[in-house]
Amino acid sequence: MTYNAPPPPPSSGPYGGATPPPNNLVWAILTTIFCCLPLGVVSIVYAAQVNGKFAAGDLAGAQESSRKAKQWAIWSVIAFFVALVIYLIVIFLVVANGDTTSTSSL
Repeated sequence: MTYNAPPPPPSSGPYGGATPPPNNLVWAILTTIFCCLPLGVVSIVYAAQVNGKFAAGDLAGAQESSRKAKQWAIWSVIAFFVALVIYLIVIFLVVANGDTTSTSSL
């Protein structure tokens, strides 16, 4: 009795059944809404390019756009937390110095 391996699956797509890299579009949209609008928009632009480049046969370009979309989303989150820390420091300093704008008439 001999074992015959099944035939390979038929290739489809420009890379023989390869899947496109993740486009990170969800992360790009979420960081645009909740974190930093300008950096999030850049992330959305790169995320939108991934599937088109992959469909056109540009695997390297699709991977690069995927990497950049993720990178800009991460930068958006970092910018949010930096801005939040600065905001909290300013609030703390204002509260620590007291209310200097009120006038008391004695």
